[in-house]
Amino acid sequence: MDSAIAAIGGSYICKRLEPAKSGASSASLDWGRCEALELVDTVTGAPPRERTEVRIGWSSEQLHIRFACKDSHIVSDFTQRDEPLYEQDVVEVFIDEEGEGRRYMELEVSPHNVVFDAIIENDGSGGISSSDLKWQFSRLQTSVQSDGQGSLLYYIDIPASNFQRPFAPGLSMRINLYRIDQDVQGIREYQAWLPTRAVNFHLPQHFGKLIFN
Repeated sequence: MDSAIAAIGGSYICKRLEPAKSGASSASLDWGRCEALELVDTVTGAPPRERTEVRIGWSSEQLHIRFACKDSHIVSDFTQRDEPLYEQDVVEVFIDEEGEGRRYMELEVSPHNVVFDAIIENDGSGGISSSDLKWQFSRLQTSVQSDGQGSLLYYIDIPASNFQRPFAPGLSMRINLYRIDQDVQGIREYQAWLPTRAVNFHLPQHFGKLIFN
């Protein structure tokens, strides 16, 4: 099944992937079992300059996300958690567990594995009414690896304890996936799973549905 089919109706079927050992990094999971999503230009919906593939799975203990990003020019200077990673190259995950578009978790990971995480309160029109940077994902695990062929692999493991409802088949939540990439000329490209039709990722009406299978 290709990415277009996987994203029909703005939904993604998230398959169960149990690691061989509890707490193991998702780098060891059988990612071939998960459907691939291809990010597109968030304004036009056109294929991006640098390809980005995302796969998502779940286990009893964690939500697992893998970004595979073609990256011929890396711009990444930040070194501290919660610095404004969105000003340079970054991958992003927005998760709205309640599905109401008003409050969601924002997670960003830089090419050097620096993390930004916050709880966002949205004003309903694409603006941020508040951003709680003191909040952090509990026991979050991330890593970034080169595949040796010009791509970076981002592995993100979010413990189930960060969510209000236990992970089980049939669980669903609203989500969107993003990437910001800058080329050698300094031109920034904004990518999304489901395009927001603006250079603005904080438009939760465009979030898709993640469905646990």
